[in-house]
Amino acid sequence: MLGLLLPQRCLGCGVPGPQACDACLAALPRLRPPLCERCGAPTAWPVARCRECGGRRLAFARARAAVPYDDLVRRVVGAWKEGGLRRLAAPAAELVAEVVPRPAVDALVPLPPDRGRLLKRGHHPAAALAAALAAGWELPPADLLARPREAPPQRGLALAERRRNVARAFAVRASPPRRVALVDDVYTSGSTAAAAARELRRAGARHVEVVTFARAVRLR
Repeated sequence: MLGLLLPQRCLGCGVPGPQACDACLAALPRLRPPLCERCGAPTAWPVARCRECGGRRLAFARARAAVPYDDLVRRVVGAWKEGGLRRLAAPAAELVAEVVPRPAVDALVPLPPDRGRLLKRGHHPAAALAAALAAGWELPPADLLARPREAPPQRGLALAERRRNVARAFAVRASPPRRVALVDDVYTSGSTAAAAARELRRAGARHVEVVTFARAVRLR
């Protein structure tokens, strides 16, 4: 009945039907090699560290994403996070599984939102993405992280400000497995993922990877 009253349209092309139609999903550019081995940024040739992550102390071993964070993906993620379009988790997970190799880890850990944003949205996209990936990759999801304090949004902050903003922003609920993968919707600067990975390693994890649906790509 709700579908009759409020017919859905694709966020990309506007055609009535799924929130992200097959044609628009197929047209999204994928993040394929060559990539930076550490942070997953597109590069002209394979490198161990690129200009984006070189010189930074990152607590995670590697980060990978499925698609670049372009204008269309920005609209999709915005509708997913702020518009309550929860069904986008499944197609997002399918794209991630298509592009990103299954990580050699013991569990998938979603990056938690702060309480205020969770109450406002009513759902948590990173947790939904982690659950969908866990089912496809046959890995257990593990709700190991919490945010004991609220922090201002990262949007619009310079890199140094992003690092300070998320410093000690996470707490670990229970002892983590030795190898885990953090899951989030978007990798922007890596500061949030690095802060969460740092706390997981302090709690006992020995290897942390990062998997996201999209990734910001900076022009060289």
